[in-house]
Amino acid sequence: MKRIAVIGSGFGGLGAAIRMAARGYEVEIFEKRDKPGGRAYVYEKNGFTFDGGPTVITAPFLFDELFELAGKKKEVYFELVPCDPFYRIFNHFGDHFDYNNNDEFITNEIHRWNPADVEGYKQFIQSTRAIFEKGFVELADEPFLKFSDMLRVAPDLIKLQSYKSVYSYVKQFIEHEFLRRCFSFHPLLVGGNPFDTTSIYSMIHYLEREWGVHYAMGGTGSIVNGLVKLFEELGGAIHYNAEVKELTVDNRKISGLSFNDGSHKTYNEVISNADVAFTYRNLIPEQHRRVYTNRKIERMNYSMSLFVIYFGTDRRYNDTNLKHHNIILSERYKELIKDIFGGTLADDFSLYLHMPTITDPSLAPDGCESFYVLSPVPHLGADVDWNETAKVYRDRIMQFLEENYLPDLQKHIVAEHYIDPLHFQDTLNSYLGSAFSVQPLLTQSAWFRPHNRSEEFDNLYFVGAGTHPGAGLPGVLSSSKIAEYLITGEK
Repeated sequence: MKRIAVIGSGFGGLGAAIRMAARGYEVEIFEKRDKPGGRAYVYEKNGFTFDGGPTVITAPFLFDELFELAGKKKEVYFELVPCDPFYRIFNHFGDHFDYNNNDEFITNEIHRWNPADVEGYKQFIQSTRAIFEKGFVELADEPFLKFSDMLRVAPDLIKLQSYKSVYSYVKQFIEHEFLRRCFSFHPLLVGGNPFDTTSIYSMIHYLEREWGVHYAMGGTGSIVNGLVKLFEELGGAIHYNAEVKELTVDNRKISGLSFNDGSHKTYNEVISNADVAFTYRNLIPEQHRRVYTNRKIERMNYSMSLFVIYFGTDRRYNDTNLKHHNIILSERYKELIKDIFGGTLADDFSLYLHMPTITDPSLAPDGCESFYVLSPVPHLGADVDWNETAKVYRDRIMQFLEENYLPDLQKHIVAEHYIDPLHFQDTLNSYLGSAFSVQPLLTQSAWFRPHNRSEEFDNLYFVGAGTHPGAGLPGVLSSSKIAEYLITGEK
């Protein structure tokens, strides 16, 4: 029986571990932190529960697949409920646009902003269906290990205008500038710049419409706990506070894992859910690397980082204009995004405000509200000292929310925690503190992205945001399907 080690317990690692355990392999997960989840780590403070990671749950059938492998039902382990609207998107004046997967509702919302764009949106959604069918249904769980794999799909990608950015693609169909922003922001959810990211990622909007946007009752951590329980029921073992120090090399094989406590274990196959750049640069001595040299890693383009504030209040905000998922766009949309990806920490910001207690009051004590607010910021390649800047930046965001969306906010805060790019680097082991690993440019997608099976070592596999197909829950769960196929040869 093959022994398989999985480094990291994010969704990609858990998905791969479950798939291999369900096939009868002996699987162990090694997690650096004291709890599972990776970026989906759960923080608990003063009776509040804060999800550290992904709160927008799409393509729930990918979770169904994992439980069906074990003859189980996901509903026994956690409960997903639909969000309606998917998002409330605010412009800089505080006016909003809602959308869901109801054609009549979306048509009325678009008509309210610009009647001329109703027909354009219909054309847009029809065209993104073809992109979705090719980019997600056909290719999301296909490995791109050879350049010929890329050549095979190149004609279709050209036909689908993959050479255009998401924003440029949307612009063909939508006239109103705010509506263009509403239908082009999705790359930011996976670490991409809407003005640079290939238009293939416009399929995210279609994917949301196809399967909806969901929330897990009890928070995203309930999904993590359900997956861990399933994995252990399958005979898998998960080790916490178990930080991998080095992958030992024997020719073109990873022979084992060395840990910070001085121990060493041998495995037949190793699946890394750790950041790809970190795995190569920090866990494998450079003399063993011919493709992913330090210089190559440094020359790749990485996603932005995030500044996230988790906070709880001793009052409810039921009387505000907020929904479960809120996106607040700056007036300087394109210029701000250019600053973020260009390494400038701007004075303004665009925000994602998560208000889960609208749907699930259990995340806070009675009469209280739970939030997190997220601001995209430059990664650590920028000249920003977060040890000095974090508190100032936090205060600016909270003051903005108090003045515009949450009256008297700061005097009602009774629990708070924030993370910045240093957290992504030092705790989550993400190169340059990027929140989504390798940026989803056309030249860093599919075959051009770090491969799901290492180009250097025959028994090293990657799952998670940095490999194909990319960041986001559908992407990382699809990467676990690819790893299973590459190890077993079966789908």
